[in-house]
Amino acid sequence: MKDSIIINMRYSGYDLIDGKPNVERHHCLMGPDRAKADEDGLWVPLTKEHHTAGKISAHQCKEMRVLLEMLAQVSYERDRCAEGMDKDAAREAFRKRYGRSFL
Repeated sequence: MKDSIIINMRYSGYDLIDGKPNVERHHCLMGPDRAKADEDGLWVPLTKEHHTAGKISAHQCKEMRVLLEMLAQVSYERDRCAEGMDKDAAREAFRKRYGRSFL
């Protein structure tokens, strides 16, 4: 699995929401897009409470899931722009790769 492009890897052992340790990797794009998300580094560290078990967890709360999907797309586009792609081309590259836009 590629390092996350969403967070600085020095913080990968801490929850994205509240900074607590003991985290799990959450793939911001799930289902058939999970493997591509792995390749692109679109994951964040979350505690079990924020990943699968809590009321506002990524797997239980639609708002949290949508927020993380949007964060993944913004990070993907930022990464492509850093490689020299313009903003519109980066957005189109995301749409082609994932079949939709979350923004």
